[in-house]
Amino acid sequence: MAPSAYPAWNRPSDPFIELISAATLADRVAELGRAITADYVAAGATEDVVVLGVLKGSVLFMADLVRHIALPVTLDFIGVASYGDATVSSGVVQITQDLTRPIAGKHVLVVEDIVDTGHTLSYLLANLATRGPASLKLCSLLHKPERSEREVPIDYLGFTIPNKFVVGYGLDVSQRYRNLPFIGYVAGA
Repeated sequence: MAPSAYPAWNRPSDPFIELISAATLADRVAELGRAITADYVAAGATEDVVVLGVLKGSVLFMADLVRHIALPVTLDFIGVASYGDATVSSGVVQITQDLTRPIAGKHVLVVEDIVDTGHTLSYLLANLATRGPASLKLCSLLHKPERSEREVPIDYLGFTIPNKFVVGYGLDVSQRYRNLPFIGYVAGA
């Protein structure tokens, strides 16, 4: 579907550039799901894999991804914040919502929307590792290597993107544009 074909209520009023189409997202998410399934089967994961979504940006990606993981999974969420309403990370990471169940002895797949500077994910992965999971892997839809300040091991990556502030498919600016079915950015931004 061309960007102009989306309903007007689902379109930003600013000049908007589509970076990754809805169809391209769907294809890549299906590929990631197949790869995740194959890896966990090969590793002998016989119990539920805990798919842990990082709120709020990962929700749409995670919902689509788990439908392509052909394994028993349980879902949980963790809230972290470092942006607030800004477009630049503050560098201070806060857990705003913790897990609902222990992950000790469980295979945990963290699902994130974007790895930017790496500060948030570095903190989160270190925190989760202290909770004793059997394994801990990261699946990120997007990565901006130009902005990396901390190396974060990304086990499953959807797309590498340029240093643009992107929105859509769960990503927002001041809580807006999460419901766009594609990923894009404001022209000139």
